[in-house]
Amino acid sequence: MPLSLDIARAIVAAARAKGRELNLKPLTVVVLDAGGDLLALEREDGASPLRPAIAIGKANGAVQMGLGSRALMARAEQQPFFIQSMNALAGGSLVPVPGGVLIREEGRIVGAVGITGDTSDNDEAAAVAGIEAAGLVADRG
Repeated sequence: MPLSLDIARAIVAAARAKGRELNLKPLTVVVLDAGGDLLALEREDGASPLRPAIAIGKANGAVQMGLGSRALMARAEQQPFFIQSMNALAGGSLVPVPGGVLIREEGRIVGAVGITGDTSDNDEAAAVAGIEAAGLVADRG
């Protein structure tokens, strides 16, 4: 079943709540569907203007490659030319650092969350919290 706007909004709200709970810097949270299309995006007050593009790049890389952005970072470290080529094919919208987490339902990829604003590990933790709060499975890759 595809992600709905209501579910995407619930993921964003829960991820932002996790950020406040952890006292993170202002977050930008994006939810993409399985095709990489934007469902929801929120940039908290104080987040810099480039943050939406970064969050989209984290989520887009995950959904387009079928791997969480943490796994893409590991792959970039081992095969930098491959990831550079994939980024070129993705029109530069592939950010291979933690914070892009796949959303799975019954084993299928139904979308991805991308978060930026704090450390990559904290961004990823907020993404996982948002996905799990919506009753879906977070796949860091």
